[in-house]
Amino acid sequence: MKNKDKKKKSHVPIRMNMLFFIVFLLFAILILRLGVIQIVYGEDAKREIERTDDVTVSTSTPRGLIYDKNLKLLVDNKPRKAITYTPAKTPNQKETLETAEALAKIIKQDTDKITERDKIDFWILKNPKEAEAKITKEEKEKYEGKENESEMYKLQRERVTEEELASLSQEDLEVLAIYREFTSGYALVPQIVKNDNVTKEELAFVSEHLSLLPGVDTTTDWERQYVFKDTLRSILGGITSGLPAENIDYYLSRGYSRNDRVGKSYLELQYEDVLRGQKEKVKNVTRSGNVLETVLLQEGMRGKDLVLTIDIELQQAVDKIIEEALINTKRKGGTGLLDRAFVVLMDPNTGEILSLSGKQYLYNEEKGKYEFTDFAAGNFTTSYVVGSSVKGATVLTGYMTGAINPNNTSILDEPLHILKTPVKSSWFNRGGNNVYLTDRQALARSSNVYMFKTAIAIGGGQYRRNQPLGIDKELAFSEMRNHFGQLGLGVRTGIDLPGEQIGYQGNVETAEPGKVLDFSIGQFDTFTPLQLAQYVSTIANGGYRMQPQIVKEIREPGDKDGGIGPLAQAMEPKVLNKVETSKEIVERVQQGFWEVFHSPRGTGKFFKDKPYRAAGKTGTAETREQGTDVWNLTLVAYAPYENPEVAMSVVVPSAYLNVRGGAENQINSEIGDKVLQAYFDLKANRGKEDKNEDNVED
Repeated sequence: MKNKDKKKKSHVPIRMNMLFFIVFLLFAILILRLGVIQIVYGEDAKREIERTDDVTVSTSTPRGLIYDKNLKLLVDNKPRKAITYTPAKTPNQKETLETAEALAKIIKQDTDKITERDKIDFWILKNPKEAEAKITKEEKEKYEGKENESEMYKLQRERVTEEELASLSQEDLEVLAIYREFTSGYALVPQIVKNDNVTKEELAFVSEHLSLLPGVDTTTDWERQYVFKDTLRSILGGITSGLPAENIDYYLSRGYSRNDRVGKSYLELQYEDVLRGQKEKVKNVTRSGNVLETVLLQEGMRGKDLVLTIDIELQQAVDKIIEEALINTKRKGGTGLLDRAFVVLMDPNTGEILSLSGKQYLYNEEKGKYEFTDFAAGNFTTSYVVGSSVKGATVLTGYMTGAINPNNTSILDEPLHILKTPVKSSWFNRGGNNVYLTDRQALARSSNVYMFKTAIAIGGGQYRRNQPLGIDKELAFSEMRNHFGQLGLGVRTGIDLPGEQIGYQGNVETAEPGKVLDFSIGQFDTFTPLQLAQYVSTIANGGYRMQPQIVKEIREPGDKDGGIGPLAQAMEPKVLNKVETSKEIVERVQQGFWEVFHSPRGTGKFFKDKPYRAAGKTGTAETREQGTDVWNLTLVAYAPYENPEVAMSVVVPSAYLNVRGGAENQINSEIGDKVLQAYFDLKANRGKEDKNEDNVED
């Protein structure tokens, strides 16, 4: 028995020794490993801890300015205080939330941008245990693994209740609004957190506590300021608050950041490459994902400036004339559909747009009243049946196609009796008082029949009383549209703005042959106010179709004192085409336009005794708008007749339910007269001012 106990005791020390030996061996290996790490890799580890990364980022700079032709500032950059956040290279969600909570105690943040999805995500972030409890054990086993985390998160989002979202307090929502901005940008790229109504107290408090707000900083931001408010607002365009989703890849490939502001319409969009400027480049020195230092590599430069062809004083005067005319006409019995009018003023020799005015009179639901809004863009984005204003183009087409003989221009104006067709006649000759008219007389008296017979001849037909209209409609439409296009009607004018429309072209295949006659008097296709301005400019300058330009110059950024910068590029006048006829033929139409305004029977004799000596053509078009028969009133003109310096189009859609005599039916002429008078008065006044300045200097 004693031997057994002795033998049993002898095994214990052996086992204990073996255990001690194994423990010793493990400690020896551990010490050896630590020694190797410290001795062999120690310097590498130290260098890794102390290693810094240099990351270069670009920051946004203000956009270029926009001036009118006389260098009056139209669009400026208004500086404003801003609070920014620069995400770390490897952001920590918990730390980011803590910073947002700390900042929310200092600043007041609007919560109107918060979406339902934002609230759900934030609730899950704030309540991790409750969110985790929304997933069953079976679902956890099913979606185990990182690749399935998104599926579990999707389930959590779907199961967050309205009551749980309602538990978020106003303070929570302000934190969320800040957190939302924190996480919407790129790592190491400053992101605007607040730049609207930042108070001096907020800016000072944030600046004093930057050490407690990692990634947060204060800076000066900018916003677009449109100096003349609503004037020309639709043409100046607007900018985005960040890259538009539909074009994000395009902009990113060109060096933009996701939070950059870009032009989204009209001038801001068309000249984005000019206005965007050169970004400031900085190098962020980081360690462990945190920014240690920021080094400036390249100073930013705001974008180049645009000098427009627009005269803002003239633009304002034309806007006011339109507004007053619309109000007065509605009071005197204009249709309920009369809600807009357009005027284009253009230099016929260069194509420069001097004024591009459009006004719309609409009911504002929020304010509970009618008010005017800028609709200058409607001059090239909307089109209308324009009526007799295009008869100059019909006469020119007749000459260019050989349908009219320059040596024998007289045509009998008589009511046309075409088989199975209502009688077609000129407005002044509905009683059948037949009269022979020359081309100039036909334009002056606005003869429909002269244009009808010209169109019939263009289509290879000939009028015979009570017989079918023997005409090749395809040929007639093709020839007339082609020649109208040479003058700018029914084609793109080429204006340096996006979104231009060419108007509606009637369907030739389904059209009756008689529609050719309607086309000849402006009652089939539709045209834009800008096309009318290009058309009358082409006639005024002797047959050269000039490309409309709204930008005159591009300038380098000016100095800090507001001075204009040196010229970078001047936009030269561009001839798109020359009308395929002689100067003498164009002069015949010019003479006809003079007769319109100055002969006793001219439809535009309203302009007869005006000092600016204009020529042009009036237009009245019968059409339907919202199921109602209405009349569009139009006008094309240029002045002075002997040496044209301004061409004009006026379009007033849905002016009246029917044509009525007297002054009330001349809104187109009333607008046109006041606009031309404003142009020449402004020119005369500026001439006097220049002369007075010269006298003072002498």
